[in-house]
Amino acid sequence: MEIFRNRNFTILFIGRILTNIGDSLYAVAAMWLVYDLGGSTLYTGLAGFLSILPRIIQLFSGPMIDRLPLRGLLVYSQLLQALLLLIVPVAFYFNFLTVGIVLLITPILTTINMWFYPAQMSALPKILDKKQLTQGNSLFSIAYQGIDVACNAVSGALIILLGAVSLYLWNSLGFFIGALLFTQLRIKASSPSSSDHGHSPQEQKSSKPNSSRIPMKNYISEMKEGLRLILATPLARIQFGVIVINAAGGATFTVMPAFANSLGGAGIYGILLMAQACGSLLGAVLAPYMKLERIRLGAIFAAAFCLSGVAWCISVLTPWTWLVVLIYGLAWFPGGATNVIINTAIQKGVPEKSLGTVFAAASGLSGIAMPLGSLIGGSLGVIAASSSVIAGCGIAVLGVGIFWVFDPVTRSLPNANDVDESWFATPSTSTPIVETTPSATS
Repeated sequence: MEIFRNRNFTILFIGRILTNIGDSLYAVAAMWLVYDLGGSTLYTGLAGFLSILPRIIQLFSGPMIDRLPLRGLLVYSQLLQALLLLIVPVAFYFNFLTVGIVLLITPILTTINMWFYPAQMSALPKILDKKQLTQGNSLFSIAYQGIDVACNAVSGALIILLGAVSLYLWNSLGFFIGALLFTQLRIKASSPSSSDHGHSPQEQKSSKPNSSRIPMKNYISEMKEGLRLILATPLARIQFGVIVINAAGGATFTVMPAFANSLGGAGIYGILLMAQACGSLLGAVLAPYMKLERIRLGAIFAAAFCLSGVAWCISVLTPWTWLVVLIYGLAWFPGGATNVIINTAIQKGVPEKSLGTVFAAASGLSGIAMPLGSLIGGSLGVIAASSSVIAGCGIAVLGVGIFWVFDPVTRSLPNANDVDESWFATPSTSTPIVETTPSATS
């Protein structure tokens, strides 16, 4: 518990819990409300597809995240989400709520989140010692997945008892409280860049006011640098696989309301989402104790998602609902563990001044396929059984795991403890661990 003696970490951790409560309840309420108002998986697929614009925006947001005050970014992102969420209950009260309004609000809320989560992740190395990063990332994942467990456990019952619209109102209150809490943060500025070395304090001071005003040329250069740090190293192999896995996750999430409806309704929907969160939570909790940072990244990812794909696929083919829930939950265990390890590797290897840019690029690239997967899944759900769509997604995840098993570049990746800034250095100043083929960055 020593890590909680750090005041900034404690505030950030509690704030993450509060905002994750809002995110979790909103995600369940929004998808069910869209399905309820539209009456088709096509609308839930469209809801997922509309989040593609925020993913694209996230690719461009990294340099701004590194330049803007993190506290202000966290505070105002929460306030904006609180105000937007109020639109749905107001529209319902005055009897003009439609599926179109819900679909319009969804990508705007997602856009704001695209700034919030990279900002949180880039804040951790600024408030924690490097030796505490694995524990800090694990606790963040535990908070995220633990809240999902709690919220998904009761979300089905809350939808039945209160209605999806009421959850929007309570979510708004949670975001307001989170904004107030983040105002108490005190986060140090990023370390000066190497270009500042050799200049006098007066010169550095005089140039500081202009540092927040990024010329377009420099902005594009920094954005490209964030993409390069992800794609110009062997880590691109992992990034490519994660894109496919997220597309499968998007398709699964889209047809889940219809699949749950065939098993029993909103209550089963909440239980399945709870099982998913439980699996991820268990993986995040056990990651530090399994000493995964000592194992090569390629071996971890290959084994993890081979197991995940198999469980994902067979979960919907079992005849008993309780077994469906159990196996589907276990399918998400590997993802919870690998998230902790890959975040730790990035935080150790990427220069502190570029963390926001890199996390925005990584999150944007890995999540950009999810909306496309949602649209495809929603369309397939109209002509095929939802269980068949989910099983097909499991096969896709298994295929990624098998690719990582046999790919020599993935097998050569180091463990998280051996990653440092030299691994992410520019090609002109360092030698890559393994020569990558053109397909590595495609």
